[in-house]
Amino acid sequence: MRQRPSRARCPQERKLRGSSGLPEYDRGNACPDHLATRRQLRDRAVSPGHDPVGILRCARGRNTPQWSCTPTHRGRALLYDLRLARPKRIPTLAQEWALDRAMAARQTCPKCKRRYVFCLPLRTLGCCLECHDGTPATPGTYTVPAGPAHHFAA
Repeated sequence: MRQRPSRARCPQERKLRGSSGLPEYDRGNACPDHLATRRQLRDRAVSPGHDPVGILRCARGRNTPQWSCTPTHRGRALLYDLRLARPKRIPTLAQEWALDRAMAARQTCPKCKRRYVFCLPLRTLGCCLECHDGTPATPGTYTVPAGPAHHFAA
């Protein structure tokens, strides 16, 4: 019978809680309403605009309240103050156009000139799958080349 691999445990340093200078909050316990993680800030379409003001500890931290998790631990999250958050910057048309051109270079087959809705394996194959080995592409996954004018596909 095969043994199941052991689950990775939270890498905890023997560093006293709060020694980083930031207040730490346990997961599942009450946290002030004005603090949010990066993901919560992204959902509200704002950027932090400042340094973190607190740490949200991993779930294992409830069992060892005196110790702090390591800064590289994935279960730990930094908390930011919503009152200091700024609205996200809106890219200019020139920035969006530059991003579209960069994506077009990754999504366009150099042989058949079709632009796909996903990035092509240009480093390994050098072209799309249809040009490489004849695998038919679904018509909904690409746009037909339209000539000299550029049309946004993504």
